[in-house]
Amino acid sequence: MPHRKARTADIEQRLLIDAIYHRYHYDFRGYAQASLKRRLASALVQFDCKTLSQLQDRVLHETAVFPALLEYLTVQVSDMFRDPSYFQALRQEVVPLLRTYPSLKVWVAGCSAGEEVYSLAILLQEEGLLDRTLIYATDINPHALRAAEAGVFDLSRVPAFTENHARSGARSSLSDYYAAGYGRVVFDKGLREHMVFSDHSLATDSVFAEVHLVSCRNVLIYFERDLQNRALGLFRESLCHRGFLGLGSKESLRFSGHTDAFEDFVLEDRIYRKKAGL
Repeated sequence: MPHRKARTADIEQRLLIDAIYHRYHYDFRGYAQASLKRRLASALVQFDCKTLSQLQDRVLHETAVFPALLEYLTVQVSDMFRDPSYFQALRQEVVPLLRTYPSLKVWVAGCSAGEEVYSLAILLQEEGLLDRTLIYATDINPHALRAAEAGVFDLSRVPAFTENHARSGARSSLSDYYAAGYGRVVFDKGLREHMVFSDHSLATDSVFAEVHLVSCRNVLIYFERDLQNRALGLFRESLCHRGFLGLGSKESLRFSGHTDAFEDFVLEDRIYRKKAGL
């Protein structure tokens, strides 16, 4: 009986994900099923549903339910200058090569609430490159994009942000870039002037620009292999000649269908460089 119950739940999960795709055009079919199962279990409690079938009925017939469910289906966990050694490697190894371009474009894929976008903008400002840079920040979650564009974070998170920033090889104080008040901090709109926020799905959308650096960290770990390959194909296609790709600390190009298109650049920090002619 427990095996049959588990099998039924798996069927319900597939039907729910299919329903979301056909009704709202959000494609979670290539996401890691175990991760989705955990998130949907939390959603059942929040929406007071006993089964995923009940949740599916509400998703299809109650317009307010899906936007709320989307918060569970997309992972919104990040920090500014997360994994400081990654940003230090960008400063020391990648930035000197980026300086050779008259203008720069950067793509932060799966930008969540914007922590990585602001981190890169501050790094580029400190290195004297922000004025000639445009940063594309994309995500499938419209609520996250609105939060990212606002550039507002809880003051309680700032000590961790500040520590990460210092460990990244900072050339200034993080406090130079925000104003604090009422338990929150707001980042300088001068940073936001170099950002473009847009809805983009790595599962269904295509390349939209040629860029010099793609930073997509801690996103691919939530994808099944086929969707990982699709996303990596988009990054490969969007990168200019000898462009750079940064992944998360638990992610790798190894065993992907695009391994041969890249060379290790700073392997310990998961920074790769597109090979010439590919």
